[in-house]
Amino acid sequence: MRRTMPLFASVTLLLTLAACAEPAPAGAAEPIRIGQIVSLTGNYSPLGGENKKSVELAVEQINSSGGIGGRKIELSVKDDKSQPEQSVLAFNELKADVAAIIGSPFSNSALATIPVVDRERIPYLSLTPADEQVNPVHPYVFVVPATSATYADRILQYYQAVGLTKVAVAHDTRSSYAKAGFKGMQAKAGQYGVTLVAQEEFQTSTTDFSAVFAHVRTSGAQALTVWATGAPAVAMIKQYASSGLNIPLMLTGAQASKLFLEPAGAAAEGVTIASSIGVVGPYLADGPQKAAVTQLDTAFSAKFGYPPPQFAQDGYSAVKLLAAALDRAGGTDREKIREALEGLTLLTPNGTYAYSKEDHSGLKADYISINTITGGKMVPTDWAKGKLASVTGK
Repeated sequence: MRRTMPLFASVTLLLTLAACAEPAPAGAAEPIRIGQIVSLTGNYSPLGGENKKSVELAVEQINSSGGIGGRKIELSVKDDKSQPEQSVLAFNELKADVAAIIGSPFSNSALATIPVVDRERIPYLSLTPADEQVNPVHPYVFVVPATSATYADRILQYYQAVGLTKVAVAHDTRSSYAKAGFKGMQAKAGQYGVTLVAQEEFQTSTTDFSAVFAHVRTSGAQALTVWATGAPAVAMIKQYASSGLNIPLMLTGAQASKLFLEPAGAAAEGVTIASSIGVVGPYLADGPQKAAVTQLDTAFSAKFGYPPPQFAQDGYSAVKLLAAALDRAGGTDREKIREALEGLTLLTPNGTYAYSKEDHSGLKADYISINTITGGKMVPTDWAKGKLASVTGK
């Protein structure tokens, strides 16, 4: 015998189905969907974790203030597992549903992804500084950190100012970031009266740097610059302290973080390190730049219990740049977002970006500080304090 549904139950079911099928209330705005590809596992997970925290923080702040044009941001995060091919897979998973993508902190992942960015024409804000992303310009690719070559230029400015003319350089041949930094120093050293008297190579997996130090010791170098990311920098700094070398050691923005300072410990004392301006916010003169840094510092420290490192500065600035472009574009049309980014000038914790059709890197060397590690903190050198005054208003 066939069962029949009681009349009141049929009516209730129909009303329920009708309610589920009703469109969103008039005036309700669709969210703005953006994606983030980030290294949450693998060798670069320490960088990726800080990127993710700051991106989510910036999105929370924007949404709590009403969103962009009344539309909230909806963030979708994919893990590239610190592997270039996984970054490409993550991009393909995101591409159909998002207006723009914030890219991986791992240079090799970003470089692997750029061909599909070019093909799909989706605005891509990269959180890694490898120069190949913007030289030549890729129409939809915009770099957030200062590029490796820009860091190289600032370091050479410093060497010239303090009278160091013979410099050794060691770099990780497996890192696009490190290779670009080394090439940047090669290309510009002569402009600053600097000779590279030793050019040493190592790999990401290297754990013994005694051969590097031996070559540097016999080169006549007055300083050593190291281009590295991740674990090699910590191993190198600990061995450097007992190597017998008595010349200044310069590290780069990849080490401008507690992720380096904490494991390096006392071995890092006195080392020179280049960083973004945001990392040294407490030492800046009062003004708009310091206010931008303080806004991030206060919110990030309150939420996570420590100041935002270099990688958090990058993620937060990326969201600020994208939000400004979305606002200027008046919606989520990808071509309009790209055009908005290309004409954007914006003050962020990382400095003032000035993107253009010819320049998708945005940041100048003026926003890089040269610091000395003192008491476990990065303190701007006197030279840096003078230089940074020109962009902080005092």
